[in-house]
Amino acid sequence: MYVLIGGAGLVGLSLAQKLVELGHTVAVIDIDPIACRYAREQLGAMAFEGSAVSTEVLLEAGIRKADSLAAVLRSDALNLAMVTLAKHYGVTHILSRMRHPDFAEPLRIAGANHVISTVELSVSTMVNAIEYPQVESMMHFEQGQIEVLKLSIPNNCYVAGRSVAEIAQDSRFPSGSLIIGYQPHPHEDLMIPNGSTILEPHSTVLIVTKPGCLHQVIDFIEQKC
Repeated sequence: MYVLIGGAGLVGLSLAQKLVELGHTVAVIDIDPIACRYAREQLGAMAFEGSAVSTEVLLEAGIRKADSLAAVLRSDALNLAMVTLAKHYGVTHILSRMRHPDFAEPLRIAGANHVISTVELSVSTMVNAIEYPQVESMMHFEQGQIEVLKLSIPNNCYVAGRSVAEIAQDSRFPSGSLIIGYQPHPHEDLMIPNGSTILEPHSTVLIVTKPGCLHQVIDFIEQKC
């Protein structure tokens, strides 16, 4: 996949590094020559020095052949301009960082498939880490309407040694929640469980639920025998 990234700040370079590691072809656009040189020499990405909202630079960077574009420039106005140009040049998958919520709708109207608020994401992540310290990680989908949390199975808890089917049929397990992933040991691969999968102590589960059920899910998983 050919991915074009507008902006070689911390987010842009980190994104480029991850995508290169995953085997994608990545091109970065930025006005900073030092950042562009770093992207080339340290990350293995292509880099084009200039404005990411310049049609000349975008065409030179190959926007017409880009499969995806990420606008992570220093201002929402610049990201909006880049998204608009990406849509004009036929990029089908467009992502944009957003700093101020007033830009959410304009970015979507301009053609962004995904609008990511870095401030809201950071605050939400920190709030969850404070409220739910036992949760290893949490992901949000559909503007926070769905949560996927990663939890360890404590020793001597109610669910340890029970099957996924037993847990799902328990009336205390929040309705609409589902165990979608199971990792028996940190060094083993994550697997998709079935009804007969037994949750062993110190294993890890991925559970999808609604935000209002987070406390209930955690309390259920951690309740003692």
